[in-house]
Amino acid sequence: METGINWPAVLLGTAAAFALGMVWFGPLFGRIWAAGSHNISPPARPPVAAMLAQLAGTFFLAFVVGLTAVRNDLWTALAAILAVGVLQFAGRLFSQKTMGAALVDGTYPLAMGALMIAAQGIL
Repeated sequence: METGINWPAVLLGTAAAFALGMVWFGPLFGRIWAAGSHNISPPARPPVAAMLAQLAGTFFLAFVVGLTAVRNDLWTALAAILAVGVLQFAGRLFSQKTMGAALVDGTYPLAMGALMIAAQGIL
């Protein structure tokens, strides 16, 4: 079944958004996030399972953006991205993170979505 999905754009969006996470939760907002996340400290070894789950979720969001691009339905992509961001934010507040850490978590999907939409526009 041919869907017309722009797979290079989906893969670029996935890679760019995943890489953004390393900067987002590192040099950009890492201190705010760690302090507001019950003073979490970096693990001794890379959290491979968490990273694979993050990569899978990132791919699926890029796939949703790709599907909406095929249908020329940017509003659906924006609604999905916004929903993910708000749910991330709410979940972090439920886990009693600080407002700053919750905002870092909740705005990351918005930045991811922007990169994914840009990838669809570029490729």
